Amino acid sequence: MFLWGIFISAFIIGFSGALMPGPMLGITINGSLKKGWKAGPLIVLGHGILEIILVITMTFGLKDLFANKTVAGVIGLIGGAFLAWMGYGMIKSGIGKSVSLESQRTDNGTEMGNLVLTGIIVCATNPYFILWWASTGVESVRQSYVFGLFGVLVFFIGHILSDFVWYSAISIAFSGGKKLISDTIYSWIVILLGLFLVAFSIYFIGSGWKMLLGM
Repeated sequence: MFLWGIFISAFIIGFSGALMPGPMLGITINGSLKKGWKAGPLIVLGHGILEIILVITMTFGLKDLFANKTVAGVIGLIGGAFLAWMGYGMIKSGIGKSVSLESQRTDNGTEMGNLVLTGIIVCATNPYFILWWASTGVESVRQSYVFGLFGVLVFFIGHILSDFVWYSAISIAFSGGKKLISDTIYSWIVILLGLFLVAFSIYFIGSGWKMLLGM
């Protein structure tokens, strides 16, 4: 995979994860309603601080493991399986129209406090976030490391940019009291991104299988 491929895949996979309803989307919408458009970028900043720590740890702490084809192959299979599961869930949710941006709005009056710190805490305590980085994240970093530290940097920029674009758009939309897109369009976007994840999972699984076979 070339550097441009790493950047594009990191952006789309990251965008797929950002798009799905969850704690981070909820606090972004809530923060936007209370503190305006800046909520999204600040929460993503906290999210990014935690992720850059994980990426650095994986790059330097696991680089010897990355060189082991058996370990790399297993990581590829696990990461691919997780992507396939995530993609299937997105397609199912999109077809069933069980995803909604409005449903993430919470008007419980809770004070948001420090938005950067909120972004860190919400991600650190999210089992889905931890599972993603333990499977797909590790495999993404491993593949990026083929190009050295610059490759890992390209991956991280693509990944964090996806969060910044999506959550900034959400903040801008909800800070004005309006939705950015309709739930119907949102469902179709979720389906298309789900299909992309399933396709990319095949690539991960194929790469992992080849490494296990020593090809």
